[in-house]
Amino acid sequence: MRPGTTNGGGRPVAGYHAPVNFERSNAIAARLHEVVPGGAHTYAKGDDQYPEGMAPVIERGDGCRVWDVDGNVFIEYGMGLRAVTLGHAYPPVVAAVERAMRRGLNFVRPAALELAAADALLDLLPNAQMVKFAKNGSDVTTAAVKLARAATGRDLVAACGDQPFFSTDDWFIGLTPMAAGIPQAVRDLTLRFPYNDVPALEALFAAHRGSIACLVMEAATSVEPQPGYLEAVQALCRREGAIFILDEIITGFRWHLSGAQAVYGVQPDLATFGKALGNGYSIAALVGRRELMELGGLHHPGERVFLLSTTFGAESTSLAAALEVMRIYREEGVIERLYQAGERLQVGVAEVAGARGVADHFQLRGRSCNLVFATLDADGAPSQAFRTLFLQELISRGVLGPSFVVSLSHGPAEIDQTVEAIDGALAVYARGLSDGVERHLRGRPVQPVMRARN
Repeated sequence: MRPGTTNGGGRPVAGYHAPVNFERSNAIAARLHEVVPGGAHTYAKGDDQYPEGMAPVIERGDGCRVWDVDGNVFIEYGMGLRAVTLGHAYPPVVAAVERAMRRGLNFVRPAALELAAADALLDLLPNAQMVKFAKNGSDVTTAAVKLARAATGRDLVAACGDQPFFSTDDWFIGLTPMAAGIPQAVRDLTLRFPYNDVPALEALFAAHRGSIACLVMEAATSVEPQPGYLEAVQALCRREGAIFILDEIITGFRWHLSGAQAVYGVQPDLATFGKALGNGYSIAALVGRRELMELGGLHHPGERVFLLSTTFGAESTSLAAALEVMRIYREEGVIERLYQAGERLQVGVAEVAGARGVADHFQLRGRSCNLVFATLDADGAPSQAFRTLFLQELISRGVLGPSFVVSLSHGPAEIDQTVEAIDGALAVYARGLSDGVERHLRGRPVQPVMRARN
């Protein structure tokens, strides 16, 4: 398709250039597999997550658009695995990082920037008194688990089994289908509990009374908590002497400026932040109550906890990025604008899905600031084949969207262009429902990230 042509639904897509080919991307991807296990440094970025032969290798990004090595241009969603909430190469953040770089990156003692970043984050989080910075969400969430075990003298961890990811470390990966290499003794120390089920959680605590060090969960994903559920979780943790750890790696700086805990009115003992905190720069944070956090410090008489101690945990560029991100969020109403962009997308998708007769088979789920999509087959069952078909047609129309998580750079024009692309993709989706998805696929279906075998 070229500018002035239609998207399969009879409506023109203004200024649209369809991807031509992926020859260089495919060549680089093949070479990556020779030198990088999985062909990417994050499993969610693997080419098995994209239609066969249509996994672009990115050359640069600007705002909400990316350019691949073949010269194709895409509107991108879920940018940086939801870490880029302002936009790629966002000028004020780039400028702040450049200023920090010119003053030096890493020293043998803390920089003043560390205090500035700590104060700025804690000012946003009324339930937290101390913070420790690191580079990845996995690191700070594992640190929270270690701190909870040290504080309680207990070994077991309760992790929400209906939520997809908490850490790359053994205590969590042992719960997934990709548990190879993790000793059974380690796997047995982490227990699952279902979301939105208070009786099940009560039964878990009763079965392991006095042994559960902490409970780890997100406040919400694409499923909202039932009324009173999170309050009940918090009360159970208090009653049972377990540390309540809230994973805000995604919800922080999306749900609310003070995190999902502010939306739902809960007060975790420890919380972890990351992703949007740096607009793509590598920074994460463990925050919490002073009496817990200080166990990893110098001002107590008890046994020392090796909490977080990393060479690059507080290097200047990421802290400078975080400071600027927090300033922009405070002064420019970013959260409200994320919700508005997502709502515009929701309304548009509902309209075209209804017009195509696929509203029962293609659905947006979650908060408008953090939308994902479900692809269902003719029987209403989740389908990787239909996910592949949708991605195939979406990419062919210039949108790279493993999710529909928006950024500040997704303005009305980009949202409307995305809806046009979705309309065209759903026209093919509807045909797949009527005459079989396989007739429309150009390659193998995409795979779940967490699976036991390739």
